[in-house]
Amino acid sequence: MDITLEPFSQEIMRHVYDIEYGTLADRTWMAFNGPYFRDPIPTWEAFQQKAYKLIDSVHHRLIYYNHRIVGEVSAHWADGSLQHWLEIGIVIYQKSDWGKGIATTSVKLWIAELFSQHAALPHIGLTTWSGNAGMMRVSEKIGLLHEGTIRQVRYWQDTYYDSVKYGILRTEFT
Repeated sequence: MDITLEPFSQEIMRHVYDIEYGTLADRTWMAFNGPYFRDPIPTWEAFQQKAYKLIDSVHHRLIYYNHRIVGEVSAHWADGSLQHWLEIGIVIYQKSDWGKGIATTSVKLWIAELFSQHAALPHIGLTTWSGNAGMMRVSEKIGLLHEGTIRQVRYWQDTYYDSVKYGILRTEFT
């Protein structure tokens, strides 16, 4: 399986928009990526206004599978400017690419890259919700430990779901 993580660039931003939100998107991923936030589908113009932050960002990468863009990984500081608590995320854009091991491999590559970037960082976390069984499965498959559950705090379609936290220490990551 040929999977690489590559920086965003200006040249591919229209294609990224098209497969994430536009004419080539199936948007199934939006039903699992925090749908309770009810984020709107951005227009191309709105996407462009935020896209410059992705270009050459050390905390955002595109996922290439067999030389084709299939998703993205990200990271953000959960503790803001203190920068000692890093959380990660992943999106695989097309449902047809789910179940192929792309997310599992990509998250492993991303954690390795982030531990390399941040040599003193002891922990990397990932937060999902109980409605996203696939993300929970990926987290456990790569060795992230279930570190906590905040019960019934994610409200979606007249149902409360749990927020589920995973994490891994540098000393545990192989």
